[in-house]
This record gives sequence, structure tokens and C-alpha cells, in this order.
Amino acid sequence: MPQRHKSETLHLLQGGRAFFPALIQALDAAARWVQLETYIFDFHGAGADVAEALVRAARRGVTVQVLVDGIGTEALTAEWQQKFSGAGVQWCVYSPLAAGLGGLGLLMPDRWRRLHRKLCVVDQRTVFCGGINVLDDFYDPNHGELNAPRFDFAVAATGPLAIDAADAMALLWWRVQAGYSARQRHLSAAWEKFKAAGYGGRTDAGPPAVLAPVAAGSGAAVASGSSRSRASLVLRDNLRNRSSIERAYRKAIGRARQEIMVANAYFVPGGKLRRALIRAARRGVRVTLLLQGRYEYFMQYHAARPVYGALLAAGVEIYEYEASFLHAKVAVVDGQWATVGSSNLDPLSLLLAREANVVVQDRAFAEALRAQLQEAVVSQGRRIDAAAYALRPLGQRLRGWLAYALMRLALLVTGQRY
Repeated sequence: MPQRHKSETLHLLQGGRAFFPALIQALDAAARWVQLETYIFDFHGAGADVAEALVRAARRGVTVQVLVDGIGTEALTAEWQQKFSGAGVQWCVYSPLAAGLGGLGLLMPDRWRRLHRKLCVVDQRTVFCGGINVLDDFYDPNHGELNAPRFDFAVAATGPLAIDAADAMALLWWRVQAGYSARQRHLSAAWEKFKAAGYGGRTDAGPPAVLAPVAAGSGAAVASGSSRSRASLVLRDNLRNRSSIERAYRKAIGRARQEIMVANAYFVPGGKLRRALIRAARRGVRVTLLLQGRYEYFMQYHAARPVYGALLAAGVEIYEYEASFLHAKVAVVDGQWATVGSSNLDPLSLLLAREANVVVQDRAFAEALRAQLQEAVVSQGRRIDAAAYALRPLGQRLRGWLAYALMRLALLVTGQRY
């Protein structure tokens, strides 16, 4: 469930050229404890810069805990194993695939529940949350060098929101550590190690890191934010918070009266969310979707296309972003409600993965995000024409329905309804 709204100081960060300098600045100011979770930790370019900042922090005596996903992140190279172990960086893998099975491990449905959230908390005072992995904007593990940066967002917050995030991350870290130790019959030792790492008491470090605005340039995207905003951390897991992020979206969409803008990388919403968008459009709300326009993964790319028809018929405007990979998971409603996070609007995120979004009730913050989305729609979005969509080639239709059917079959295997 989301934590109650609290006063925060927020900064909206668009793209890695805004996010990584702010993150490294906070890491270099860390005095006691760094917690980092990410789906992908890649060591090209900016990723290596973040890794070096973690090493510097650990060498200063800061407790540094890094939790990465066992599918999204490759095994550490010998070079980085040596650097991290030498400095004292604690590196842990969430749900690694069984040794020797490789990709075959994904045939086990329980392995589809991944760590997809992207969070970093510094000294329980500054939190970063969004869709940006530790991955250089101009590099993709599957596609190599990119000509243009990914379109993505994160939010940096100083204030009580960081406590909520730190508590959630500490609990997950403990559970993962305890799971490993339980298999080795050393559960109590894991608990003592966890307590020794510093969890359980509020930090007495100095004031939170000051997040200086990063100047915009060459479309590098920067941050704008408001001070003393109301924000909530909304987590999705497979226990108590199974539908928390989707409910937050549906609640905001149901209350919309003027405009809904959504940018989402992998858009295959379930029936309830689709109907909420359709009802909003039919009652006169302008609904604009900015979606992935470049091929990245077969299932996510093609499964989105069969969903377009009913939305276009209701008057929803759909634009595909083709300048580079769209990786954002953000929305703005009526210029005052906004969310920035890791959750796609597809079943993998909404039903299976651990996700984290920040929901903000603040006009200045929402308008700053809306301006960035509107610019992308106007300058880099290709509008989907309803008539052209209806006449799309048979091959496109077949690929779309095949991908959609495979996604539904995967859910059936896991016992999920969508």
C-alpha cells in the first residue's frame, strides 16, 4: 500500500544525463549507508561512473548494499568483483537462475517474478526512484551503441519519503540475505550481519545531499521540481501490495476531468485499466498515450498493437516514440497528479515484478513533467491514425495476436488473471 502523503523536496530528472550526475553527487556525499536496487547494472560509460562512486563511498567506510536482478544483470567480471570486494561493496543477486540451466531456468514460472524497481537511498535522507537502470543512455546490452538517448525519467526526493524507501529496501535485502543463509543453515548469522550493517535506527548523518539542478543542453533533459510537495511511495510486490500501482493509476484516471498523459514503454494494460481510459475519453477527457515505437522485444512490442483498436475508437490519441528507445513509465493527470516509477502498464510489471513508483500531488511538478511529455509528443511522436490502423497488413495483425496470446498463456501458467 502507498505510504501517506508527506512534504518532500522533489526534483524531476529526465534521462541519464540528468540522473547520473545527481546520483553520483549524492553517493559522493554519503556518510553512512547507501542502498541501491536496479534491474540492470551495466558497466559501460555512465554505469562504470556509478560503480566507481559506490567504490569511493565504501572506501570511506559507508555501508554500500547493491541488489540487482538475476536476469537483468550479468555476472560481475573478475575486475569488478575485485574492485567491489576490495572496497567492501556488498553485491547481491535477486532470484538468480539455477547454475547450469541458463535461460532454461525461465521455464519455471516462479522465476518470472523479477526485481524490476529502480531505487537508491542515501543515508535514509535522499531517494532516487524511476525507470532508469544503471545503464548508459547511449548503450543497450542487446542493440549496442545508440544514436540518441533513451527517453526516461526519475525523481529525486529529500525528506520522509526516503525513510519509507529505506525501510522497504532494508526488508528486501534482509529477506534475500536470509534466503541465501537459510539454504546454508546460517539464518541467525545473516540476521546478526544485517543488524550490524546499520538497519533499525535512523541515521545521525548530516543533512541530506543537496541536489543541484543540472543545466539542460542538447535535449539532455533536466530537472525541475518543487519544494515541499506531497508525495507517496507506491510499491508492488507479490504479497500485500499486488495491485497497488494499478489502483493508483485507475483512481487518478477515474477522477480526471481535463487531460491524461501517459508515457509507457511496454503498454499492454488489463481490462480494468483499458476501460478506465476509454471511459475517460468518452466523458470528454483528452487522453494522450506516448508509447514505444522502436522494436526492442518481440512480445512487449507486438502485444501492444492489438490493444490500440478500442482505445482509438474511443478517441484516445496514441503516439509512438521513434527517436530512440522509450523507457519511461510516467503519467500526468489534470496538471496536478503525476507518477514517475519503474512499472510498465503490462502484466509482467502489474502482476509479477517488484516495482516502485512515486506519486506526486503538486501542480508545479506535474506541469514540469507534462511539458517534457508534450515536447516529446510534438517533436518526436508519430500519431497512430485510426483508419490506417484498421487497414494494417495481415502480417502485423498476426504478429500482434501471437504476441498477445503468448503473454496471456504465460499468465495462465502462473495462475494470474488479467
